[in-house]
Amino acid sequence: MELVMAHPALKAFMCGSLSGTCSTLLFQPLDLVKTRLQMLQNNMKPGMPKVGMFAVFVQVIRTENFFSLWKGVSPSFVRCIPGVGIYFSTFYSLKQHFFLDRVPNAGEAVLLGAGARTVAGVSMLPVTVIKTRFESGQYNYVSVAGALRSVYKTEGVRALFSGLTATLLRDAPFSGIYVMFYSQAKRALPHELSSSAYIPLVNFSCGMFAGVLASLATQPADVVKTHIQVSSSHMSTAQAVHHIYTESGMKGFFRGAVPRSLRRTLMAAMAWTVYEQLMARMGLKS
Repeated sequence: MELVMAHPALKAFMCGSLSGTCSTLLFQPLDLVKTRLQMLQNNMKPGMPKVGMFAVFVQVIRTENFFSLWKGVSPSFVRCIPGVGIYFSTFYSLKQHFFLDRVPNAGEAVLLGAGARTVAGVSMLPVTVIKTRFESGQYNYVSVAGALRSVYKTEGVRALFSGLTATLLRDAPFSGIYVMFYSQAKRALPHELSSSAYIPLVNFSCGMFAGVLASLATQPADVVKTHIQVSSSHMSTAQAVHHIYTESGMKGFFRGAVPRSLRRTLMAAMAWTVYEQLMARMGLKS
């Protein structure tokens, strides 16, 4: 047992899972608001006033309650605890296999991040579908397990993997872009900062910088993914893109950009900061 627990990839999995738990609990309200905002704006008729992020926050608290902002946190935990663990253990394993003796360059960092995210994204997609439906407010699921059974029985396996293309188009580039900017930002800093007591702050700051750029670049794919997964009509990626463009034009692909950028940036920055600190304490280079 001690030998298994000592395996570096398993340690990376444990560090990633813990970092994902912390960031998910803190920033779930932003994810819910992002999903609700996309749904509201998608159903808006011409001439109706625009709805902002703060208005959605207030609406959720008034019509439901304060803790409804954490609706969907159960599937988020089910997805993120193993999902972030899978991501970081895959990332660590790929990095150790291909780049053991050197630091990856910018292009290699993109491939490294995208590859790790692809493995994690495909593994956890059924739970991601349930999480999106929980947050949309359009489904009355009681539990994650019950929701998975319900979707499987009424809509089939295909529904549990709906939005796969859009999810990969969103998550793989996000992770690739994030890892590239994160690693390049850290390399550009003076050596004194990277070996001082300010390392957690440095990591978090570099993570924020990388997260903003990666979030904006992948926002259109997130809107398409949400549209597909909330719909029960098995809409294809191309059909979703056409529908969004027809209804709202190019601006429709940036619905919920503010809460998503805030959440993804803060979550990624915190997850990487916690992960790197835990790996350092375990004597492993992340």
